Order: sequence, then structure tokens, then C-alpha cells
Amino acid sequence: MVKPESPLQSHSISTDRRSDSRPQHLSRAAINRRLLSLAVPTFGQLIAEPAFILIDTAIVGHIGDSALAGLSVGSTIILTTVGLCVFLAYGTTSQVARLMGAGKRREGLETGIDGLWLALLIGIVVSVVIFFGSEPLCAALGARGDVLANAVIYVRALAFGLPGMLLVYAVNGIFRGLGRVKMTLIAAVVGAVINTILDVLFVFGLHWGIAGSGFATFIAQWCMALFLIIPALKWAKDEGARWSPRLSGIAHTAKSSVPLFIRTLALRSSMVATVMLATSMGTHVLASYQVVNSNWNVVLNMLDAIGIAGQSMVATELGAQRRDNASTLARASARFGMIGGLIIGIGMVVFGLFGSSLFSPTQQIQWLITLGMLVQGIFLPLDGWMWALDGILIGAGDYRYLAITCSLVAIMYVPILALTSWAETTLGLSNSLRTVLLWTIINVAYIGGRAVFNGLRIRGDAWMEARA
Repeated sequence: MVKPESPLQSHSISTDRRSDSRPQHLSRAAINRRLLSLAVPTFGQLIAEPAFILIDTAIVGHIGDSALAGLSVGSTIILTTVGLCVFLAYGTTSQVARLMGAGKRREGLETGIDGLWLALLIGIVVSVVIFFGSEPLCAALGARGDVLANAVIYVRALAFGLPGMLLVYAVNGIFRGLGRVKMTLIAAVVGAVINTILDVLFVFGLHWGIAGSGFATFIAQWCMALFLIIPALKWAKDEGARWSPRLSGIAHTAKSSVPLFIRTLALRSSMVATVMLATSMGTHVLASYQVVNSNWNVVLNMLDAIGIAGQSMVATELGAQRRDNASTLARASARFGMIGGLIIGIGMVVFGLFGSSLFSPTQQIQWLITLGMLVQGIFLPLDGWMWALDGILIGAGDYRYLAITCSLVAIMYVPILALTSWAETTLGLSNSLRTVLLWTIINVAYIGGRAVFNGLRIRGDAWMEARA
């Protein structure tokens, strides 16, 4: 008789197909080990796009202030587009993991393949739209003159790398659902190395300027996609899953992801509004915002990795009808996220004090970078707690609640930004005070609002009864 797999053991292609719904004791040490074993490689995938932007930021910052400010606007459009499609990773992860927990491996892998086809279709469409609409999009964010020119060049150079990045998002849903996430870390490292080498070659060696930075990221995105898709397709073939597009499956994946898309649209709208506020505060504040935001995105993906590790584990437990285990894992993930935020926050403060010169030779911008990093480091434990709960609710399929509450946060947040813009203009604040105010508003109103809603939801059991 085959011994049932423990909920804390990683999935493997050879795992027994039956599901065991009996309650099992989960020790804190075992949970923490499993969370860490999933979170570290998952971070590798999550870090890809923000890391590419961070590398671009470090290199473009030495081209000039206008180039760095233009990168802030251009990368906002790219990250917003990629962020809006994050449901390709989140939705696929929770669906695949639940099917795996229920012992339905072939169905889980076919669901993952459906996600790949959906990612490719969306990627082609958005690439065309962004390439030809880059100038009005950048202008809509407030870019003018040299800043606008640099932003448009960057977006156009990078636009057709988006299908590769979206395929990476989707294929990682398969890796996470299977619990086989180490390869995603390898892919991220390979992508970062390729991006860095090509960035230096194109920008400083061939003197392509900000366009070279965009082309480097474009190539790195597609290299990552191919690196991960090939083994995922092999696993699917081994399980008898079909590679061909299933219109019904693609439609189901798209339909079930609509609430996640609405959630992400609300959140990205909030961040776009934040960039518009930073743009109105002047080139120096905008340039420092780009640097701090790039570092914050990297850090948040460390915290999001914890949330996604919890998401995968909770989804598996719910698929196997082990609700007590799912509740225990949810609390452990939230605690792990807060502690992770505290530790990483200390590192962010130290880096802000000593590393600002890596991103700009301008002393005033360096000072504003330091201020922004200090504020972010202080609030990072709250970020970690909130992000962990966000991952848990996604793993439970509680998409509708997230869509509603994130929309409410956006509705409250955007007017606060407008009031902040009026206040800082009326009072004539210095760039230092503007920077501190900007990052404080982000954490108190944007992160704090989401933390309140997520905390209230996790207190009950309704989130475990939700299904996408």
C-alpha cells in the first residue's frame, strides 16, 4: 500500500495520484522549512522583471537625469502591463495546485498549458498596442521634452519582449503548482546575467543609449521563457496532457481570471497615479522615485515569494479538503511575511544609506533616494504581512473579495494623491519633504488599506469556502 504524501512534501511527477483528506499535524518548523524551500526559488521568478528594470536603472542613471526620469515613465508602462497580467501566474498556480491536491495531475497540467496559450495571445496583442501607442501613453503620465523622448525609446525597444515575460508568468504557475520551483531561480539568474552583460555592451560599448537597455531586457525575457517552457511541456507530455490549444480551457482560464484582473487593474491604476504625482514634483523627485521604486519592487517580490509559497501550499490543502491545515498554513505565512519584512527592511535602510551613489552621480538625487529607502524600510514589516495574506487569499480562490476590496482601496487612494498634490504645491515643500510625504502616503493609504481588508478577511472561514 502506498503511503499518502504529506502536505508538506514537494510535488513530483511520480507522486501517487490519490488524494488524502485526513487531518495531519503540521509543526511550525516543518511549515517554515517548506515555506522557505518554496519561497526562495519562487522569488527567482518574481524578481525577473523588477530586476531587469533595476539593472536598467543602475545603468541608465549614468546616462543622464532626463534618461533616468524617462526610464521611470517608460518602465511604469511596462511594469503596469506585466502587472495587469499577473493573473497568468496567480490564477494558474492556485488552479494547478488545487487539482494536484485532488490527485488530478493530467487535468492540472492541461490547465497550465491553457495558461500558456492565453499568455501568448495576450502578449502579442499588448505588444502591438504598446509599441504604436507608446508616445501618447508616456505623455499621459506627464512626460515632456527629453523625458518623453527617452521614455518612448525605452518602451518601443522593450515592447515585443512582453510576450516572453507573460509566458514566464504563466509557465511558473505550472512550476509552482507542481512544487518544482528551483528551476525558476536558475532561470532568473540566467536572465539577469544576460540582461546585465547586454546592457553594458549595448549602452556603453555600442553607445545605443536607453534603447540599448530596452533591447537587452527584450532578449533576456525571451531567453527565460524558452528556458522554462521546454521542461514544462515535457512534463505535460509525460502525464498525457495535450499541448494543442483548447478553446474551452483557454476561455475558462480567462473567465476565472477576470476578478484577479480587476484586482490588479485597481492596484496598478493606483501606482500609475502615484507616478503622475511624482512627475508633477519635478525631475529630481521623479528620478529618485524611479530608483526607490525599482528597489522596492525587488524587495516586494521577496515578500511576494513568501505569499506565493503559502498560496501554493494552502491551495493544495484545500484541494485535498484539509481545511485545518490550510488555516494553520495561512497564519504561519502571515507571520513569516512580517518577520521577513522586518529583516529585509533593515537591509533596505542600510542600502539606502550607503548605496544611493550606484544609481546617480547627482548628489541631490542621491539624498532623495536615501530618504525614500529609509521610509520604505520602516514600513516593510507591514508590507510583508499584507503580501503574505494576499497570496493566501489568491490560493483559496477568493478572487472576488480581492477584486472588490482592492477597487475600494484605489477609490480611496487616488483622491488622497490628488489632495497631496494640492497640498505640496500650495505649501511649497522642499524636494526632501515631497519625497518623504510621497512614500509615506504610499504605505499608509495604499498598503495600509489593503492590509486592513486582508486582515479582516482572514479572521473568519469564508475565504476557505471561496472558489474562483
